[in-house]
Amino acid sequence: MYFVDTLRTEGLGNHSYLAGGHRTAVAVDPPRDIDRVIAAAARRGVRIGWVAETHVHNDYVTGGLELARTTGARYLVPAGAAVAYAREPVADGDTVAVDTGLELRALATPGHTPHHTAYVLSEDGRAVAAFTGGCLLIGAVGRTDLVDPRLTEQLARAQHASAHRLADELADEVPVLPTHGFGSFCSSSPVTGDETTIGAERRRNAALREDVDGFVTALLAGLDDVPAYYAHMGPANAEGPPPVDLTPPRPADAALIADRLAAGEWVVDLRNRVAFADGHVAGTLNFEGDGQLATYLAWLIPWGKPVTLLAETPEQIAGAQRELVRVGIDRPSAAATGGPADWLRDGEAPRSFPHAGFADLAALRARGAQDVVVLDVRRASERAEGRIDGAVHIPVHELHGRLGEVPPGTVWVHCAGGLRAAIAASLLDAAGRDVVAVDDGFDAAGEAGLPVHRTARS
Repeated sequence: MYFVDTLRTEGLGNHSYLAGGHRTAVAVDPPRDIDRVIAAAARRGVRIGWVAETHVHNDYVTGGLELARTTGARYLVPAGAAVAYAREPVADGDTVAVDTGLELRALATPGHTPHHTAYVLSEDGRAVAAFTGGCLLIGAVGRTDLVDPRLTEQLARAQHASAHRLADELADEVPVLPTHGFGSFCSSSPVTGDETTIGAERRRNAALREDVDGFVTALLAGLDDVPAYYAHMGPANAEGPPPVDLTPPRPADAALIADRLAAGEWVVDLRNRVAFADGHVAGTLNFEGDGQLATYLAWLIPWGKPVTLLAETPEQIAGAQRELVRVGIDRPSAAATGGPADWLRDGEAPRSFPHAGFADLAALRARGAQDVVVLDVRRASERAEGRIDGAVHIPVHELHGRLGEVPPGTVWVHCAGGLRAAIAASLLDAAGRDVVAVDDGFDAAGEAGLPVHRTARS
């Protein structure tokens, strides 16, 4: 009897898989922290005999090469992928016997990348799972603009054909197990749900319901911003990522924290946004450890700039380290635990700023308050769905380089739910601006009576 275990990487919106039988298994698109995969295999009592990549990833650093080296597994990488290390190239139709009665077959499914390959697991000749990587997702497909902008439309057309190939070759009941799409920016559109099948996708997925021209037009129109760190992931994966080091970073005291800040390095406070607003070390930046830490820190930080982490507990530091190695931020310069009282030098006081809701902003406007700037840090696609009249728009991932564009006054900064507003508020606060972090859902803006302009839907 076969099994398929899912390893979720929530912060990046990805899934990896371990699939096998009684003795051996294959790991598909493994995360960089490979101890998770090894532990999953140990729980099953199986040996990892194969590691399979669906493509050279653009959104995270793979653990595939190191997992293969550590376990002695055969490393399956699409033949068309240009990589700098030894691997077993797989082409369309290639098969491997995973265990007794279990076979893994490669299907060329270009689109997300030119070399993208899906894998179908069969038991006694019957397909039981399709590992679709960045091809067919849950109600969506992988975006096609991450390799080369000149190839975007060509790959979109290939993506349509690849989705149809999967639907044509597999029965309705076959589970579709994508790598991307659970909050990943590799998805061409938002994904809802956690499970799907070929039949379910046949009924709802635009790639299978629309003709190629309509599908391509809609896909290209819906492509959103690409996280800046993606530019570094593909090259790292093609070169061959080194092993990770998750040992504790150098301990930081108040003097070292001050030195890091004075040197222009990033000191990141991982506490929740309310605690940060209520008191923090001046100049530190707030990226919640429980939010999409890896995505937003890697997106905003100048690549290669040293980072020091602050958190309440060692466990939070360790969790942050694990998240960050997945996107190539391998070793924090230092770390400290506790709270602002532990991180400030003698005689220094914590800095703070207010946090509020949209109702507070509406009340302030109703009183005719002057010198108030509303800053919207959502992406342009979100703003197109509705915006507060008069709000300045600078997406959070652009704010660090555009601080000079924020008009004078007290800045009330908002996003869709509060997480990105907190990041933006900390950036503004570190730059010496008076700021209020709006910790509220955007729907509350209209409910509070703020003038919200919504784009008419056809």
